[in-house]
Amino acid sequence: MHKGSSIWGRVEKQYRRIDKRIDRIWIVILLLAAVLLFTVNLGVLPLRDWDEGTIAGVARELGRGSAGEMRWLFPTLGGEPYHNKPPLMHLMISWAYSLGGVNEWTTRLPGAILTALSVPFLYSIGREIFHQRICAIYSALVYLTMLPVVRHGRLAMLDGAVVCFFMIMLLCVLRARRDLRYCLGVGIGFALICLTKSILGILLGAVALIFLFWDTPRLLSSKYMWMGMFIASLPVAFWYGAQWWKYKDIFIDRGMMNQSLSRIWSSVEGNDGPPWYYLLEICKYTWPWLIFLPASLRSAWDNRNLSWAKLVLVWLGVYLIAISIMGTKLPWYVFPIYPSIALAMGAKLGEVENLPLLTPLPRFWVVMLSLLALISAVASTYYSWNLKPSPELQLIFAALSVTMALAALRAQRGDRQFIKVLLWGTYVSLLLFVKSNYWVWELNEDYAVKPVVQMVAQANPESEIVYISSTHNRPSLNFYSDGTINTASPDDLEYYWQHDKKPYFLLDANTLRNLPLDSMEVIAEEEGWTLVTKKTAPEQPKN
Repeated sequence: MHKGSSIWGRVEKQYRRIDKRIDRIWIVILLLAAVLLFTVNLGVLPLRDWDEGTIAGVARELGRGSAGEMRWLFPTLGGEPYHNKPPLMHLMISWAYSLGGVNEWTTRLPGAILTALSVPFLYSIGREIFHQRICAIYSALVYLTMLPVVRHGRLAMLDGAVVCFFMIMLLCVLRARRDLRYCLGVGIGFALICLTKSILGILLGAVALIFLFWDTPRLLSSKYMWMGMFIASLPVAFWYGAQWWKYKDIFIDRGMMNQSLSRIWSSVEGNDGPPWYYLLEICKYTWPWLIFLPASLRSAWDNRNLSWAKLVLVWLGVYLIAISIMGTKLPWYVFPIYPSIALAMGAKLGEVENLPLLTPLPRFWVVMLSLLALISAVASTYYSWNLKPSPELQLIFAALSVTMALAALRAQRGDRQFIKVLLWGTYVSLLLFVKSNYWVWELNEDYAVKPVVQMVAQANPESEIVYISSTHNRPSLNFYSDGTINTASPDDLEYYWQHDKKPYFLLDANTLRNLPLDSMEVIAEEEGWTLVTKKTAPEQPKN
């Protein structure tokens, strides 16, 4: 009897070693696929407003401060204290600047790498809650091939980093159920979120606590859990305490109230919307995976006695309700929901994978895949025949059309390979998309900043400040001009023209036509903007 137990023990250990080896292989594969998708063509397009320009400006000033100024602790923007967000992500970008210089690639790289890391982290979470590896694999791949994840993860924003830290926190929560040493990791994940996006840490921490209350309530009474949270939260308390010590009520009013808490009950800078705003965001940008969302959520509800379903329902439900009732609505606030949607879909697709061969699949899936194939084909044709043909968009939509058509054909036959076709084709289409010049489409919403700044730099005006005929503050303009181009109203421009000896103006066509400027000299023109100054008065001959 003892000999038999020994044999089975050795077999079990061997199986575990093989199992862990397979997990490591999948983690490496997912990481490489994610890094490729999140970093290719990363630095070709200019930074966009608002977040990228602001974050880049703060990061650059962090590197300029002397040791005595302690800008790593007290960041600035335009020389003024920056109270919007804690500086963890800005510090990472500043370190990237010190290694690779100040450019678009180094600005976006830290966030892109952290978002790429979140893909294997999601796989690891799936391995904790799913009995079958295929569900974890599908969850990670669905998350990797979601358009808003790829777009916002590649931008110099805070949300990709927050999601990465939240996944670290959740992975430690799940592993703490069998090993209390992971409680410290729960606190570290929470602290990293708080040092990246302040108050969001409270919301995501609440998600984790509600899940534990439903799934493993014994952990909530564990002294190790709260000790880990306390130890890891000390840096957070230190940072907030330092801000209050230096700025007193100014930090409370601007940093805590105006920039964080007030977003809950009021809209900041007119960014509002109805309660269903984020549902529309999910419906607009999660294709083709939106097709499987109703069945995935129904499956999660039917299996709500299982840990994976509890996590999905709490994560999705609590977070979505919280951001939906907030006064401020911004598209990237919904980013932390996408991993939970991917887990729900991974569970459903894994269930489909295990169905008997040639079992009929829901007709709705086939119809929607066929419809997406048709829409993509029409879009590809449109961008090849319209007045301004775009070969890049034509190729992207053609790849999507072929992918959806092949997936629809296989789904019609009950072939489970349609999932793999859909995953691979969507990944390739997204790779083509990020290699194009369209993945930061917000750049087309306003004039191009870089050419204007380069025109001014080449003109080399004598004045340190150039005034631009715009009252619309653009952080990207501030970043690229390094504060040398300031906005001004028409009245201000007229005043500067009358009272400055040698003013330099950047004027749009309408202002150039209507503003009464005498003795004007045109220096350069670019992108609809004209750089002008006063003509130098001729010297009077001496008697």
